[in-house]
Amino acid sequence: MDISEIRQIVEKKVSIAKIASHGLGLLDFKQRNAILLSMADALEKNVKEIKFHNDIDVETAKASGLNSALIDRLTLTDGRIKAMIDGVRSIVNQQDPVGEILEERKIDGMDIQKTRVPLGTIAMIYESRPNVTVDAAALCIKSGNAVILRGGSEAINSNKILAKIISSAGEAAGMPVGAITFIDITDRAAISEMIKLDNFIDLLIPRGSSAMVDYIKHNTTIPVLSHGSGLCHTYIDKFANIDMAIKISVNAKVQRPGVCNATETLLVHRDIAADFLPKVCKEYFDNAVEVRGCKLTKEIVPEVKTATEDDWATEYLDKIISIKVVNSIEDAINHINRYGSKHSESIITDDKKRAEKFLKEVDSAAVFHNASTRLHDGGVFGLGAEMGISTGKMHARGAMGARELTTTKFVVRGSGNIRN
Repeated sequence: MDISEIRQIVEKKVSIAKIASHGLGLLDFKQRNAILLSMADALEKNVKEIKFHNDIDVETAKASGLNSALIDRLTLTDGRIKAMIDGVRSIVNQQDPVGEILEERKIDGMDIQKTRVPLGTIAMIYESRPNVTVDAAALCIKSGNAVILRGGSEAINSNKILAKIISSAGEAAGMPVGAITFIDITDRAAISEMIKLDNFIDLLIPRGSSAMVDYIKHNTTIPVLSHGSGLCHTYIDKFANIDMAIKISVNAKVQRPGVCNATETLLVHRDIAADFLPKVCKEYFDNAVEVRGCKLTKEIVPEVKTATEDDWATEYLDKIISIKVVNSIEDAINHINRYGSKHSESIITDDKKRAEKFLKEVDSAAVFHNASTRLHDGGVFGLGAEMGISTGKMHARGAMGARELTTTKFVVRGSGNIRN
């Protein structure tokens, strides 16, 4: 397929989605919820078909040498499919974000309201995880937006079947045709063409590698709400409960190492290092985690590999963790603000005053006290699902749910008012 053909197909699909966004935005919340319930029911009825197509992608990924963490992100287990379906139904039960009155005042006989409205047409460009297909579509329907989905080539079969199931079910329930649009062209030229269509697309949300996100941000005129990298930290304070610290540190790295909210660097106060490090490293070794440590870490646990300066700035997305011993909480905060990606950071301590200092001074989208960074998630935070985690500071920050996919407009009702 040459570039002109790709351009023609992409523009046609995107233009249909733009038209659909107008009709979708006029549906009331009961109609939008009915569409979501129809989508959830259809997914539930087609679990075997979903797994069949996902197995094709997983086997292809294994044959191509994709690492285990990325294969894990790609895999749809029974539990993950159920969670996906439950997420859609959870979104149904949420308050309708569209039409919410944020401010209201009366001035010179005018009733002025600031209300929440859909953004319009949202393009989601993502890699690896096929559950994003359903999560993104459900959140966009809830918030009255049409969505254009372009997943990675490694998940093409999974994404195609999921998009087919939910779009067919949605349209049968009254959703405008094209409100869920899937771009099934795996050629990267499709992305290059999509990001030029600022007359059709109101917002771009890239979710994937830093290279992909950076390319989109630097080559589009469409507003971008970006996920960015997930270089997350857990800081073990000198007043930490060691058993709790070990439990959280292992969970934050091991539970799903290939995702953006997994901890990549462990910072340990020197006063607790001699007691804590041998115990946590044993847990890491038992879970096949490669540990890279600073000089002081190696003195306490000689088996660890030597960390380099590059390690402090690396998002591994794998069973690898770097450990640095710090002299103070201030050193930990400074390290995070220097090397972190402003995603998710946690402090483990029994000292509430020190915890509050950390929560206030660390500049990230989510900060935790005595909790795993893995908890930064739309489902965990009660959003049902998420479009991604924004690490920027404009419009929305952190886990993005339906409410973050709206904007505002002023509605003014007068009685012949004019400006003098």
